[in-house]
Amino acid sequence: VQLQASGGGLVQPGGSLRLSCAASGSIFSINVMGWYRQAPGKQRELVASNGGVTTYGESVKGRFTISRDNAKNTVYLQMNSLKPEDTAVYYCNARIADSRASIKAYMDYWGQGTLVTVSS
Repeated sequence: VQLQASGGGLVQPGGSLRLSCAASGSIFSINVMGWYRQAPGKQRELVASNGGVTTYGESVKGRFTISRDNAKNTVYLQMNSLKPEDTAVYYCNARIADSRASIKAYMDYWGQGTLVTVSS
């Protein structure tokens, strides 16, 4: 099972970016998909997650929107009104049951991270 994230880059304050993360491999079922971020010198924090219930970090509420395409095993993060403090490496996360496993337990998988830089 792999998660492949894309869509990061450099954007000016007030701008927008859309991140994508596609899961592939021996997927039996996906429970939660979401995004975390880690800024330099800070701990990794939840940005948004979607697993039946949608949850957002306080600092991104009203600006970021998470969505999923279950047919494509893909999660998206639309980021609007970006601020310099949104600068971080963004990681996608998913709880996936591997079809090869005899016990179909959900395990956490992480993407490789994509850098988002908000700067003028």
